[in-house]
Amino acid sequence: MPKSVDLVFIALSSPIKIGVYKDNKLIDTIVNEEKSSEVLPKIYRELSIKYNITKLFYANGPGSFMAIKVAYIFLKSISILKNIPLFATDAFSFNENKPIKAIGKLFFVKISSEIKTQKLEIAPEASFRLPDVLDYNEFGTIATPLYCIGAVGS
Repeated sequence: MPKSVDLVFIALSSPIKIGVYKDNKLIDTIVNEEKSSEVLPKIYRELSIKYNITKLFYANGPGSFMAIKVAYIFLKSISILKNIPLFATDAFSFNENKPIKAIGKLFFVKISSEIKTQKLEIAPEASFRLPDVLDYNEFGTIATPLYCIGAVGS
């Protein structure tokens, strides 16, 4: 019988990062530079052969709108078809709350619990990291994408 695990997907930008968690602890990591639309089904299939997947988690934004849409549609479909619960949290949970590139010199920032855009002259280094221990309290059952960019000003 395969191990029961939870999967965490960070598919907001390249590279895609997927964490395999057993009893909240990271036991395997997959990092891939390919397009999420092409590689998510392949990776999921490989993991579903190797493990019994019990929960799906993902970063639902902000980030690349297309990447967020692809991840959401894929994971929501798997959730419905396989009856696996899907949970989401914002991307700031995976990058130590650092600004996330929006467009031009605009960046998404999280102040308290509100996500806004802010113009920054110097682009901060913001890489996403899978936590060693998964905190289920960081995630909610509302898994729809966060499309939180408002009108883009100068």
